Amino acid sequence: MTALKEFERLEAQGAWRETPKARLRDVIVSVGDATLILSDPKSDKPLSHWSLPSITRLNPGKIPALYTPNMREPDETLEIDDPLMIDAIERVLRATLSRRAHPGRLRGGLFVLAALAMAAAAVVWLPDALIRHAARIAPPAQARDVGLAVLADIAQSTGAVCTRKSGQAVLDWSAPRITGTDSAIRVVPAPVNGARRLPGDLYVMGADLLETHDGPEAAAAHLIAAKLAVSDEQTLQDALDYAGTQAVLRLMTLGTLPQGALRGYGQTLLSEPAPMPEDGPLLEELGRRGIGAEPYARTLDPTGQSVLNLIEQDPMRNGGKPATLLTDQQWLALQQICAG
Repeated sequence: MTALKEFERLEAQGAWRETPKARLRDVIVSVGDATLILSDPKSDKPLSHWSLPSITRLNPGKIPALYTPNMREPDETLEIDDPLMIDAIERVLRATLSRRAHPGRLRGGLFVLAALAMAAAAVVWLPDALIRHAARIAPPAQARDVGLAVLADIAQSTGAVCTRKSGQAVLDWSAPRITGTDSAIRVVPAPVNGARRLPGDLYVMGADLLETHDGPEAAAAHLIAAKLAVSDEQTLQDALDYAGTQAVLRLMTLGTLPQGALRGYGQTLLSEPAPMPEDGPLLEELGRRGIGAEPYARTLDPTGQSVLNLIEQDPMRNGGKPATLLTDQQWLALQQICAG
């Protein structure tokens, strides 16, 4: 407040009554830019915020001074006997009254409209902006924790994540080569319509991609397609959007989502078609890695009718040199990852 600009910080003791029937409670009263802040003396936790321009003194000229934040319903009151704090508040009140000396209906109407517009904008824009910001600044470990929570919810529908050590060792060896450094791949017993990218650069695929094919090409292509189809930041943003604004605030302040915040999100994810990349970038990436597109295409449409472009433009059909993704022993171990 301009009336108090000479003070860098102004605090005093006071006695606060939250309701007429409540007992007086000792508080620390401090003046903010436009608010009076009442805090617990022991924990410094804010207990109440009063708008400075709306404060009214109930006993002018008497000590201790008695204030309320709402003259229409003076249920909440504050007693102060510190002369400096009383003087500061009184100066704010005088400055507020001087501004109200010549109210204009037009100005007041415009102010109300502007306030309503700002409130509406905050309701519409703020939650989405907060979620985008949280997804953008989340550290990798925090994003991975969210991804693991989504995976746990997916497992409620598909069965528990397959954990046979020999198969998981192959996935751990393959992940940096297929989906990138610091990524992780998991397998669940039931199909998930290809492969899915989860927050924290975590990937999940169904065992069907391993058990019904002669080699790892189809599974590898699905993982690459999942990587190209959606960014890691977008997967986190989608999950946080499902969790909601309150859960995101907790994540940003305490570092974790509330328990159950993502309950049902895994099933929701599986009920939707897997995101698909454009054919061009996918074919280019598969060609660069020496992976055929046709095995992948046939998992999408065994007849080939709707994926004819992927089949005809398969880089391995047009002079590409196939890469050896896994040894026979590694492929066998991977196929048995869900065997227990």
